[in-house]
Amino acid sequence: MPDPALQDDGLSEDEARRRLLADGANELPRSRPRSVLRLLRDIVAEPMFLLLVACGAVYLVLGDRGEALMLLGFVFIVMAITFFQQRRTERSLEALRDLSSPRALVLRDGQQRRIPGRELVCGDIVLLAEGDRVPADVVLTEVANLTVDESMLTGESEPVLKQSRGDAAFSGTLVTQGTARARVTATGERSALGRIGASLSALGAENTPIQDETRVIVKRVALGGMALAAILALAWWALRGDWLGGLLAGLTLAMAILPEELPVVLTLFLGLGAWRLAREHVLAHSIPAIELLGAATVLCVDKTGTLTANRMALRRLWNAQAEYDAAQISCGGDKPGVRSAGPAPSPSAAALQEELHGLLEYAVLASHRRAFDPMESAIGEAGARLLADTEHLHADWRLVEDYPLSREMLAMSRVWESPDEQELMIAAKGAPEAIVDLCHLDAQAAQRIAAQVAAMAADGLRVLGVARATFPAALRLPGIQHDFEFAFLGLVGLQDPVRPDVPPAIAECRDAGIRVVMITGDHPATATAIARAAGLATDGAPVTGAELDLLDDAALAARLGHTHVFCRVRPEQKLRLVQAFRARGDIVAMTGDGVNDAPALKAAHIGVAMGARGTDVAREAADLVLVNDDFASLVLAVRHGRRVFANLRKAIAFVVAVHVPIVGLSLAPVMLGWPMLLMPVHILFLQLIIDPACSVVFEAEPIEAGAMKAAPRAADARLFDWEILLRGLAQGGGLLLALFAVHALALRHTGSNDLARAVTFTALVLSNIGLIHANRHWQFGARTGERAAGLNRYFSWIAGAALALLLAVLFVAPLARLFSFGQPGWEWLLAAAGVAALATWWFLAVKRLQQPFQHRRPRH
Repeated sequence: MPDPALQDDGLSEDEARRRLLADGANELPRSRPRSVLRLLRDIVAEPMFLLLVACGAVYLVLGDRGEALMLLGFVFIVMAITFFQQRRTERSLEALRDLSSPRALVLRDGQQRRIPGRELVCGDIVLLAEGDRVPADVVLTEVANLTVDESMLTGESEPVLKQSRGDAAFSGTLVTQGTARARVTATGERSALGRIGASLSALGAENTPIQDETRVIVKRVALGGMALAAILALAWWALRGDWLGGLLAGLTLAMAILPEELPVVLTLFLGLGAWRLAREHVLAHSIPAIELLGAATVLCVDKTGTLTANRMALRRLWNAQAEYDAAQISCGGDKPGVRSAGPAPSPSAAALQEELHGLLEYAVLASHRRAFDPMESAIGEAGARLLADTEHLHADWRLVEDYPLSREMLAMSRVWESPDEQELMIAAKGAPEAIVDLCHLDAQAAQRIAAQVAAMAADGLRVLGVARATFPAALRLPGIQHDFEFAFLGLVGLQDPVRPDVPPAIAECRDAGIRVVMITGDHPATATAIARAAGLATDGAPVTGAELDLLDDAALAARLGHTHVFCRVRPEQKLRLVQAFRARGDIVAMTGDGVNDAPALKAAHIGVAMGARGTDVAREAADLVLVNDDFASLVLAVRHGRRVFANLRKAIAFVVAVHVPIVGLSLAPVMLGWPMLLMPVHILFLQLIIDPACSVVFEAEPIEAGAMKAAPRAADARLFDWEILLRGLAQGGGLLLALFAVHALALRHTGSNDLARAVTFTALVLSNIGLIHANRHWQFGARTGERAAGLNRYFSWIAGAALALLLAVLFVAPLARLFSFGQPGWEWLLAAAGVAALATWWFLAVKRLQQPFQHRRPRH
């Protein structure tokens, strides 16, 4: 039953307001930035931070306000770093949006009004013209020669012809030609655009393996450490009758064992990694995805807007007398009319043969001067460039008549009047078979042209035919194009060109063991040609969407191993392909920019959206956003991901190694009957100065030489494995023995527990600096340029700061009393330095002994 509110003159204002209140605004839901309280809650919910806050609370109960404030202050510093990075990323993503909603020309109460697109409601009558963005899903009621660019939904770069009442146009698509009147049928979440965005909510976010692994390790070590600390406290109380001393000893051991550095290191690594990528115009919507990208084994890429520029360019001109190929002009060649090898200047009229001037001239005349259609824009740009110094551009000619494209005749003609001619000039362009028909060519000529069209189409070109005619100015123009006497001028080949940064980026992915697969909605010939130009493997036959429908999951899994091009693929099939790659054990990264890519972006391990051309829905679904649409930035992100994982392992090896002597020095007093060697303030010194700062040092280390020539790490590779544990235990165990020795020596010769404690602590701090240096890189031999130049600046700063603070707590009397230190002489400082030098030699020896086994780790 028809809606009585719908009239030819549109809705009334009152009815529009009522529907707006009932249906809501015509806009897509956007993820709200996390509030301060939400971000604080997420951080505090981490088990390790809860334990640290609990330790601070115990200090307050015991009256050690200084230690409590230092510990709690450290927690809030990390919270501030996390908050700053997350807010910075969210603001950057928000800046990518078009904050002003598109405006729409509507009929309200019989009057034309331009209103914000968000105020549109179902039933509104919308007037569309060239260059307009369709503001909602509509059905056409009156149409004149309308073509619409639907690439953001379909992935197809060619505009779609809409010429019948009842044809649909979808929200967010672009009118490239013609005019229309349409009625709004769906807005906001109910539009095709909105339904795709809403479907993403079913594909929830998931933690990366590193997040899950770190959370499990922290919980297990925390529970074990707390249990061991309780046992130590009870043993101290039972053996010495000092329950307060037992509580302090237990708390000290708990602080020594608890791996509070792990969430700190992970937070700082990923936060700083996101900051570094942001400087390279890569925004991390999900910061842990940076690390996971380093493990990617398959990269699924969309063609339009990802491999290609999503902007047509003139590639080839052909007629019976000559041929022009822009690709060969740009790189040199020996064809007639093509420049020879050597530095290639910008193409100009000199690069275009005289026999082709008329072809391009009339292709330009057959196009709109203010073109919105991407093919017409490409023709106009080529004409301005290649005919600039000739008489073939006619800015003074006046348009007399326009014969539009139709379903019956896939060609259009434009009639021009020259100021100094008595005849009208007619320029026609369109599908080659339609132009052949207009020119009434014989079968032999038509066959020769068809063969050339097929050859150009096989190269991935969109081919148009061009013709010209004259007509006496004094006569009445005919009603149809067929009544002109057209002469065939030639063929124009257009192409959505491959981005110049894509081939080298794909080559680097291949060197890094990352398989690149193209998933597109385009024709197989076009897809294969683009894949070949981009450097993808094209030895296997492409798989089409129709073939995908016939394959069950097992058959599809068998095809995935050797297929690199998937074409004529629908959006839901992109999602199936991503899930199929995941099912076979691949770590999948997916790039895209259109709404049709969003579900696959969400389902992939790492979704990568284009920022400049990408849609809001794609950016919301993605983990990473390439702000400048620079495909090479993706390889940079892979490099960052591999560097982050490798440097995280270095930092964790250091954390394990540095905890061994701290735990040993905390247990020794109970086992050997000594006074406490380490107190909470000592461990706090190490945690607040050495350990967190070292995460900055390791994070700043450049990538190991050859890391981008190796295969991705195994999908089941762990951050915490036996290699890391053995390295840390061996390095830390050797240091613990050396510290026991120097402590016993100092205690025996001086008889002062405070002096022995100072010497031992000095040796421990100096050895930690050596431990950092030894673990900064794990390769002997080839080094990156930065390493060859010497220490990174962060290591120098941290080492200098640690030495300055050490001297302060040793020789500034109030600090020395707080640390229970006696003042050591120069001979004991030299002894501590000697222990540190010996320990550093041991650290390097462990690294050298373990290196052969490191290279034998299986990778795939």
